Amino acid sequence: MFPLRDLEEFFVGQWGLERDIADEAGSSLGAFSGEAAFTRGEGELVFHEWGTLVLGVHRAPAHRTLHFRLDGGARARVHFDYGDFFHDLDLSSGRWQAQHPCRDDLYRGEFVVCGRDEWWQRWSVAGPTKNHVLTTRFLRR
Repeated sequence: MFPLRDLEEFFVGQWGLERDIADEAGSSLGAFSGEAAFTRGEGELVFHEWGTLVLGVHRAPAHRTLHFRLDGGARARVHFDYGDFFHDLDLSSGRWQAQHPCRDDLYRGEFVVCGRDEWWQRWSVAGPTKNHVLTTRFLRR
């Protein structure tokens, strides 16, 4: 793990990303491959990712945007593009765990900073309609 002092300075810029989507037993369900960028805004970092999503025979472009509202140091409150709160984030130790309830499903996230140019996140999703794990590795461009 790589402790952070300044979340904004660490994240800002371009990242390549690879995401594996698996069931809870570890069998592959799909993947997402693309790019991500953190850009500075008013008191926040805007995260945008874009790329190609593959689920079985389905292959399509995909994207999403999140807002990291900076709380100083290595902390932020992460919000969806439509404004709703997603989760807190504090990478001062280089690692963080978060939870997000979404209707009847629960998202459990883990974030790890590996070094100056690499970090990953893993979301385990459990509920009546979802049971999968999304693991994403980010490498600075």
